[in-house]
Amino acid sequence: MKKNSRLGLILRFARASRWYFLIVLVASFVSTILNSWIPKIFSFTIDSVLAENGVSYLKEHLWILSLAVIGIAFLNGISIFFYRTYTAKAGEGFAKNMRDTLFFHVQRLPMKWHGENQTGDIIQRCTADVEVIRNFVVTQVLEVFRTVFLIGISFTMMVSMNVKLSLVALAFVPIVAAYSGVFFHLIAKNFTVADEAEGELSTVVQENATGVRVVRAFGREKFEIDRFDEKNLNYARLWIKLGTLSGLYWGVGDLITGFQVIFIIVLGAIEAVHGDITAGQFVAFASYNTTLVWPIRGLGRILSEMSKAGVSFDRVNYILNSLEETMEEVGKIPESLDIRFSNVSFGYEKEKKVLHNLTFSIPEGSTFGILGGTGSGKSTIIHLLDRLYELEEGSIHIGGIDISEIPKPWLRKHIGMVLQEPFLFSRTIRENIAASNPDASMEEIREAAKTACIDDAIMAFKDQYDTVVGERGITLSGGQRQRIAIARMLLAKAPIMVFDDSLSAVDAKTDSDIRHALRQKMKDATVILISHRITTLMEADQIMVLNHGQIEEIGTHHQLIGQQGIYRQIYDIQMNQDDRRLLEGGV
Repeated sequence: MKKNSRLGLILRFARASRWYFLIVLVASFVSTILNSWIPKIFSFTIDSVLAENGVSYLKEHLWILSLAVIGIAFLNGISIFFYRTYTAKAGEGFAKNMRDTLFFHVQRLPMKWHGENQTGDIIQRCTADVEVIRNFVVTQVLEVFRTVFLIGISFTMMVSMNVKLSLVALAFVPIVAAYSGVFFHLIAKNFTVADEAEGELSTVVQENATGVRVVRAFGREKFEIDRFDEKNLNYARLWIKLGTLSGLYWGVGDLITGFQVIFIIVLGAIEAVHGDITAGQFVAFASYNTTLVWPIRGLGRILSEMSKAGVSFDRVNYILNSLEETMEEVGKIPESLDIRFSNVSFGYEKEKKVLHNLTFSIPEGSTFGILGGTGSGKSTIIHLLDRLYELEEGSIHIGGIDISEIPKPWLRKHIGMVLQEPFLFSRTIRENIAASNPDASMEEIREAAKTACIDDAIMAFKDQYDTVVGERGITLSGGQRQRIAIARMLLAKAPIMVFDDSLSAVDAKTDSDIRHALRQKMKDATVILISHRITTLMEADQIMVLNHGQIEEIGTHHQLIGQQGIYRQIYDIQMNQDDRRLLEGGV
């Protein structure tokens, strides 16, 4: 796995805004040069103008020196304008580039990765951590260059006036650096814990918002409030601790730098009394020393902020270093859609198998039903068929070709899926249905909705197909969400259609109407029905009964009810005597 260094990440995402960063550096250098002339003007004014034998012309025309200071301030203002403006442009360009890259990468990470990582934490890494890095780059990294400019120019000016005082001032630099290094490690350690706590807090909020119906239905408001309060309290405590460390860092740092300033002023005054430095030079030296101290002090802050940014760099790197799902563009394309599972075993965890040695076939154009309890592996079969997870043992063939040799884009295009808990976007119903085929006409969208038996319900809404559904479709009933998801899948016109318990939220009559419409509209399609409802499966050409990841029974409806197995037991539980006579036609 290729690792991205922190410097490598900065250079990678700053590349698109490199000219903005260059303008910022030039503006910073110009501003520093201009500011360095002001103490020189003060020194010249004190020693060569205001002194008893000073330049008489300038004594009578002090406005010239004032105008020079104003001119420098004006030019400096222009430089600061460019510095601030292009810092904002560079920073936002940097952050946008990083967010785009992260989002693009997350879209291509395998299902296994998403299953192992919490949604709230992923959001945290792609938003808050990106913001921490952006702040570090546009504030601290650029400040490093500005600090180098300030230290270099200020120290040069100081040496030109008094070497001894300059060396004394410089002696405080390693003290501040060592002190900052200690806090660098302390803050980094505590920021890591605090940042992870923020990710946990985001996860709680995200889960509560998306599961609001469950929370209300089961009266779990107090439980959720207590859970949030616990995470929030822990998060607050960690950041208070960080604030305490930061306060200690700045307090002690101010003490050190304040002592340095006073020390230089006392020594400078002694030098001035002994005539080793003029009064003007003393004032200018004190000004340059202040300019020197605070950038050095700023280096300590940069180290402190670097520790926080380092944590965010590592968290972002975790996503970027995760291997994307391979999407083969070239491979073998099957000529038929016959599906064959041969000795297939699989587990999401290495030590825990979900499927055990499955072997069965689904002829092209047939309807295949799968019945089984929760955790029996029904959905896993579909995940493997669509290559959302890679097969570990056995093989799956479509048209005689192993699916590992078939390009994933082809599979995803030719296998349409409707899940038990369909996801709807916070957009219009029309946009949700058209998500599988953006170029579809309104006539095609309505035709798919009619087949899914949802057109009448949609037309009853005030805005009809332009009705905006709530987040995750929360403003619709469960059956309406499922039927819209079915319409979305039908619009894709995939030759293999999978219904993963996706009729569970509709009544028996609507279930029957949808299946009847599907038979009329999709006569040549291969249909895989996963359901716990016998009436949904009984007309399938073949029905497979799963039990703990193994094939318990397989056959037609009439074959299976003739056996005293699991299928017959479920059938007896779900059907009363009148239903059985009606459905069996007297059998």
